[in-house]
Amino acid sequence: QVPLAESGGGSVQTGGSLRLSCAASLRTLSMYSMGWFRHVPGKEREFVGAIGESGTMTKYAESVKDRFTISRDNAKKTVYLQMNSLKPEDSAVYYCAATLGRLTRASTSWKIYTYWGQGTQVAVSS
Repeated sequence: QVPLAESGGGSVQTGGSLRLSCAASLRTLSMYSMGWFRHVPGKEREFVGAIGESGTMTKYAESVKDRFTISRDNAKKTVYLQMNSLKPEDSAVYYCAATLGRLTRASTSWKIYTYWGQGTQVAVSS
């Protein structure tokens, strides 16, 4: 069973919005901090944002701060990425990822995440 599964990607125009969802089949999602990353072919995987186990702490990349919001519903085992004011440079495959424990300074690094989804494509046209 795939531990994480993203959905909600699609094509939008500049300035539009999308909400990505990450459904988790992990036994106890509340034990995991969750991250969102994005990847464009030919570039490194990029940190987008992360949320702590309880949802009270978040951190974001400067490029998306004030435009993107991460939230989670542990009872539904789902994490969300609300993306507003989208720009063409936000186009990428977006991945959610899970790491056991609380949010730390290292949470911006993809290397600490144990579980990954298959990704969902976001395309923003100008």
